[in-house]
Amino acid sequence: MITSGAMRTYALLLAMAGSLIPGSASPVPAEGSHPFSAQDLVTLRRLSDPRPSPDGRWVVYVLRTTDLEANRGRTDLWITGIDGKGARQLTTSPENESSPRWAPDGKAVYFLSARGGPQQIWRLRLDGGESEKVTALPLDVKSFRLSPDGRLAVVGVSVFPECAGAAEGAMACTRKKLEERARSRATGRVYTRLPVRHWDEWLDGTRNHLFVVPLEGGTPVDLMKGMDADSPSRPFGGDGDFTFTPDGKGVVFAAKDAGRSEAWSTNADLWLVPADGSAPPRNLTPDNPAWDGQPVFSPDGRRLAWLAMEVPGYEADRHRILVLDWPDGKAREVAPGWDRSPGGVAWSPDGRTLLVTADHLGTHSLFAIDVATGKERLVVAGGSIHSPSYASGRVVYARDDLGGPADLWTSLPDGKGPTRITQVNGSVLPAMAFGDREPFTFTGWNGETVHGWVVKPVGMVAGRRYPVAFLIHGGPQGSFGDQFHYRWNPQIYAGAGYGVVMVDFHGSTGYGRKFTDSIQGDWGGKPLEDLQKGLAAALERNPWMDGARVAALGASYGGYMVNWIAGAWPDRFRCLVDHDGNLDELHAYFDTEELWFPEREHGGTPWQVPESYRKHNPIHLVGKWKTPILVIHGGRDYRVVDTQGLSSFTAAQRQGIESELLHFPDENHWVQKPANSLQWHDKVLSWIGRWTGP
Repeated sequence: MITSGAMRTYALLLAMAGSLIPGSASPVPAEGSHPFSAQDLVTLRRLSDPRPSPDGRWVVYVLRTTDLEANRGRTDLWITGIDGKGARQLTTSPENESSPRWAPDGKAVYFLSARGGPQQIWRLRLDGGESEKVTALPLDVKSFRLSPDGRLAVVGVSVFPECAGAAEGAMACTRKKLEERARSRATGRVYTRLPVRHWDEWLDGTRNHLFVVPLEGGTPVDLMKGMDADSPSRPFGGDGDFTFTPDGKGVVFAAKDAGRSEAWSTNADLWLVPADGSAPPRNLTPDNPAWDGQPVFSPDGRRLAWLAMEVPGYEADRHRILVLDWPDGKAREVAPGWDRSPGGVAWSPDGRTLLVTADHLGTHSLFAIDVATGKERLVVAGGSIHSPSYASGRVVYARDDLGGPADLWTSLPDGKGPTRITQVNGSVLPAMAFGDREPFTFTGWNGETVHGWVVKPVGMVAGRRYPVAFLIHGGPQGSFGDQFHYRWNPQIYAGAGYGVVMVDFHGSTGYGRKFTDSIQGDWGGKPLEDLQKGLAAALERNPWMDGARVAALGASYGGYMVNWIAGAWPDRFRCLVDHDGNLDELHAYFDTEELWFPEREHGGTPWQVPESYRKHNPIHLVGKWKTPILVIHGGRDYRVVDTQGLSSFTAAQRQGIESELLHFPDENHWVQKPANSLQWHDKVLSWIGRWTGP
């Protein structure tokens, strides 16, 4: 449900678009600047994980820089005052430092580093001195949280579940087994159930388990002894998956203990376990057959909030906010009528308000929700907001947009007085020229309003017409909105002389549950109609765009859509770019690792609903292909396996269609290594330039 207030918000976004949005770029390049490029994208500093100090005076954060010679990104810890003063670098080790967490008394920062061995917890006292190693475990610590009194840490470590009863301890046993495996000349592995691989790795039998470790020394306690499950979740889980109870005597964590159905189940639950391991974990959410996660206690410790879905097997279901009076109250949903899907929860100091971020009308905005009434309030509109928290009577958050990368901002709790407190790229951004951008709407499928964005070429000249890069987002439950993206950034194309069009077709997030859910079983229907009408609307309202010189590009679902367009809309584009997209939906089911996704999107398995897998399958329209196509795929992509990309290339080559294949053997569903990113952009821009001639 979109309220009248939300429509007023969108009108405000329209009015604010362009140089009036805080942090945005001017449409006119500054003297001496150059158009934004892939080299700029790769080398910009990237800010993440801001954490205010307990007294609210400081914010510590992670800053990533790029080492082009070593072909990797490296991270250090930085700190700044809440007023933006006193910024300084805290760590300078050649190894990556990450996950800064304040000691309860605010006198030290704990963090993760692999200095001199496995990644461990380190501590840096702010009154001076060198960083000191706190844990000395035989395996990498993947994430951690401190107990309320600062005496314990709960850590995530990968171990073999069968090592739980080993005399030397689960970690030492696991390291021994891994070393024995590395020495063995036989390399075969036997699997007895799915999944056998996930995201970009073949599974080796280990599980992420949580251990409680005394920081002053002592034996680690396996809190998940006997559980064949992961916490934090793989591959992207972190300390948001677990938390100490307010008294420090227990741990609440999220884990999917699904047994044989793991590959086709999304039923993660919240579990409670004593911090001393004296009892097995107890399921707190057994009645919900869908996903539960992201537990966080209120400051007074009297309530537990978390996010939950309600549709089993649906990874893009709307997140509901649940609150439980701790420990024995009944859970209730907060803001059940709010038709947005929050990505995280942060409590206000008085426990009356929840800060959440959510996709919203082509942005990722910040909202405040009254815990008692469920009434939502838009705090910060526009751009992409992440990691909000309270400090010194203000709200601290990271903000980026189509006009520039993330910095830290603060505002009053009502959103007034927004102030940027970092400029991590302040020395280089003035030399980069960005294209102006504006949101637009049009009438899409079934007469419904659909949203999109246009980014103008850098340094537009009146009277000149420009080619168009038509970017199609993945998901399909995703969004190409007001965000500074490090893989699909429209400013790259604007800097190369293109106008950019992005359409949030039916199935996109940020427009309500009905809009998102509407394309299940209709992947090639409503979205294609929206893309067709959206491109036509953008061309009509922007006469400087040359509609005869348009390239369509997409990845993941966007790559699927490019393959679908090649047969279902074959006469529209000068060229196509398909990155990690499925060509054959039927065969892709048997290749992928998360079976819940195709089963939900297509309404069952291929043997249950074969017609659904045939309905909008690009492979059936291959004979109609005629448009030049560049196919890109990662060899370690186990979500959309690289044989799908090879199949697309084969289909084009066998028919004599101009085509090229760019294969990255060391990349997954994304291209992340700096040198590979530069090669990716160089190939894509040269390919579309060959056919559209900017």
